[in-house]
Amino acid sequence: MDNPWLSLDYLRRSGGEVWEHLQIHTTLTVEAMLIAIALALPLAMIARRSPRLSGPILGLTGVLYTVPSFALFALLAPFTGIGRTTVLIGLVAYALLVLVRNTLVGLQGVDPDIVDAARGLGYSPTRLLLTVELPNALPSIVAGLRIATVSTVALVTVGVVVGYGGLGQLMFRGMQSNYRAQIATSALLCLALALVLDLLLVLAARWAMPWARSRARSAAV
Repeated sequence: MDNPWLSLDYLRRSGGEVWEHLQIHTTLTVEAMLIAIALALPLAMIARRSPRLSGPILGLTGVLYTVPSFALFALLAPFTGIGRTTVLIGLVAYALLVLVRNTLVGLQGVDPDIVDAARGLGYSPTRLLLTVELPNALPSIVAGLRIATVSTVALVTVGVVVGYGGLGQLMFRGMQSNYRAQIATSALLCLALALVLDLLLVLAARWAMPWARSRARSAAV
């Protein structure tokens, strides 16, 4: 029996199901990243302001990152149930290490002379953070966001262990039935989603950092 890796017939017959799982995969990734960013920024700021807390914060996020994904979802399931919440918690836990570390590195890398100049002009700590430190730390933060987002797209598929893996559900079903078109379609869509989200982050970074474009043009000239 013919069993091709790519099949338009499969997409015609199962297009609605594929679209539904792609939507689940996308929303899970975006929600997990938004929650992870909301947690990572304050944690990195605390670590920046209090060096004593830097080690414990990075250590905790590092420990979470080392737990195998299958094991983490399985451990969470008895407490948070089967479904979206369990997967979201796991995805956020894995994204935290990269985001916290990159944000902290970015904040620590801000030129002290710039910070001193801003303080000399009477900037409050909040204004200093928002208008000087965070903008200068953006390249490192964006790099962390890109890595964490692409990793999260891949990790969503592991959510199949608790019955909520987005495109991973199709991939797992395809593996069980040896249906190549289902496996290849879900894998290619995961790859396409990661590339699209990464491109959106690059474009957002270019918009948020116009000074970087100016420097690039000056260097080229």
